[in-house]
Formats: sequence, structure tokens, C-alpha cells
Amino acid sequence: MKIIVNLDVMLAKRKMKLKDLAKAVELSEQNLSMIKTGKVKGMRFETLAKICDVLECQPGDLLEFDPED
Repeated sequence: MKIIVNLDVMLAKRKMKLKDLAKAVELSEQNLSMIKTGKVKGMRFETLAKICDVLECQPGDLLEFDPED
């Protein structure tokens, strides 16, 4: 089982580039890229809240639980 991060999908829906999101949430582009590709083991709720605020979405729009993997 794992958590799938759909940040790339939300960025595409909002027609926003990763570097613009990084600037808006005050994170490095590299850190956001790691979140986007699922290479991180965790994320602070504060970071998740900032991303949701900028992308005008809910945490469930960004995160998906896959019990089969």
C-alpha cells in the first residue's frame, strides 16, 4: 500500500508551473519536485495547506491511497 501524489495533475489543471508553485509556497523547486514524484516519506500539514491554498484544492485532490501496491 502507498500514497500516490497527484500534484502534477493539479498543476496541469491550474495551468501552473512547478517553479511558480514553489515561489508561491516558499519551497525550493527541488523539494516540490520530490513531493510531486512521491520520493518523500512525509510532508508537513503546513506545506500541504499552502499547496492547497495556492492551487485552490483539497488535500484529497492531491493525495490518493492505493491499498494494492
